[in-house]
Amino acid sequence: MSKDEFAVIFTGGKQYKVAVGEVVSIEKIKGEYIKGDKLSFDKVLLVDNGKDTTIGMPFIEGAKVDAEIVEIGRARKVMVIKYKQKSRYLKRNGHRQPFFKVKITSIK
Repeated sequence: MSKDEFAVIFTGGKQYKVAVGEVVSIEKIKGEYIKGDKLSFDKVLLVDNGKDTTIGMPFIEGAKVDAEIVEIGRARKVMVIKYKQKSRYLKRNGHRQPFFKVKITSIK
């Protein structure tokens, strides 16, 4: 495992570039999890170890990225406002997106 090894994983409809020891904030994962749980991402799109690059079609067979949950929370509130002038129309709505902060432990 070299210092510049990284992988691109696919989870929750999004792609994340990850490296060992990095803490990544990803969107909520289905299932019941608590802080300290171990996760394994098997949808790996790309692995680069500094010398050669492996690209999946669409995923790499047998590759996986292990991680540990560091924090579970909700992001800051995003305010959604709809307003039409001169018609007394105003709608306010708030949303807090759940997230998981995971620390990448290994790329296999």
